[in-house]
Amino acid sequence: MKVLITPRSFGKNSLAPLELLQKKGVDIVPNTTGGIMSEAQVKEAIVGCDGVIIGVDTLSAEAMAAAPSLRAVAKYGVGLDNIDLQYCREHGIAVSITAGANSASVADYAFALMLALARKVIAIDAKCREKDWRKITTSDVFGKSLGLIGLGAIGRQMVSRARGFSMRVKAFDVVWDESYASVEGVTKADIDEICRECDFISLHLPLLPDTRGIIGAERIVMMKPTAFIINTARGGLIDEDALLAALKENRIAGAGIDAFSEEPPANPEWYALENIIMGSHCAASTVGASDAMSQMAAENLLRDLAG
Repeated sequence: MKVLITPRSFGKNSLAPLELLQKKGVDIVPNTTGGIMSEAQVKEAIVGCDGVIIGVDTLSAEAMAAAPSLRAVAKYGVGLDNIDLQYCREHGIAVSITAGANSASVADYAFALMLALARKVIAIDAKCREKDWRKITTSDVFGKSLGLIGLGAIGRQMVSRARGFSMRVKAFDVVWDESYASVEGVTKADIDEICRECDFISLHLPLLPDTRGIIGAERIVMMKPTAFIINTARGGLIDEDALLAALKENRIAGAGIDAFSEEPPANPEWYALENIIMGSHCAASTVGASDAMSQMAAENLLRDLAG
């Protein structure tokens, strides 16, 4: 069997996932580009493959068509928006995700962005490096309100972290679990209410046709001038032009964005902002999460290849 592996962190810390594949006779085709593979590069590398372990690289119908023997796709993560799922369904290609493997690491990063934005950690550090020791007044996190748009595995991890800061948590989810919310003290709210009332707003949704642009210009206008918005989920959930305008005009306090529609963003105006912390889609990039995702993706792929 021949398998293309595109994530650069797959098996980086632990050799166990690679050894598992090799013991099953898998011939591994690695990503040798040094970065996220383009659609054309995936199409070239996938030729002759029976399976793919895919990261954030685009796995299009055209690319998969170059591998007639393809039977299984294992996502290294949970978001499936970069995979042509219709092609997979039509051609009987099994698709799996590494559910729960990176939930804690993403929540850690989202909460770190909240803290760093509110307490202006980066700005203070920059001033200190200039030997400017003047005090900078910042915002509180303890006792503030957190709005979660998406209350799945990562959203629930955020709830447990918010509890340690005595935050009041409101949440929206399409599938509402009242028993969980009641036990954890989470208040059910719609997205507009969260945008109007919460001090911190954190997105934990997949990118689907009905979630694309879910935070648009109208909802950004609703936000308090002291509000911070965090996106460690997917680029495309936020109208980035509207967000950029709001940040430039200081209509909201700040943003922590780890997922952009275009990575890296081409618009130079993003890089001039002082009220944003940008991430390179790295919220899940911890040793523990990488090991867990690598192992789970390898096991998922072998299971599906076995039929």
